[in-house]
Amino acid sequence: MTLRIGCGFDAHAFAPERPLVLAGVAVPSEMGLAGHSDADVVIHAVVDALLGAAALGDIGMHFPSHDPRWKDQPSALFLTFARDLLRQHGWRVVNVDATVIAQRPRLAPYVMAMRSRLAELLELPLAQVSVKATTTDGLGFTGRGEGIACSAVALLEEAAAG
Repeated sequence: MTLRIGCGFDAHAFAPERPLVLAGVAVPSEMGLAGHSDADVVIHAVVDALLGAAALGDIGMHFPSHDPRWKDQPSALFLTFARDLLRQHGWRVVNVDATVIAQRPRLAPYVMAMRSRLAELLELPLAQVSVKATTTDGLGFTGRGEGIACSAVALLEEAAAG
């Protein structure tokens, strides 16, 4: 059996008058994130982890920010595309683990909804999807409350033939 591990990372600055969407979940906040799509850092990091594990490029290759088709689009589209692309190339997602790095807003109340939404989009059991939230105790751009970052890891296995 062939296994592959991929890592993903994304970061976006806060922006006024935009909704905050993390892992496909609307999170109440005074500001959302700046970006061409909905700027969902969790999904962007997960997509990069999945594509990287299968050596299928990265999110920018498949969904370039200069392409007007992706303007303000939900990142859930990117995740379902990556899921389907993996299947076409003979890969199955074993698990996904994401760590959201944000000083604000407080994310603990939304972690289960984020896990559930990612599991739904990936068509995986909830037990195979992990989302955690942490702060940097005031350090760096996330600690200063300038934005949110996310790191993700994905494990793939070669799908059984037939």
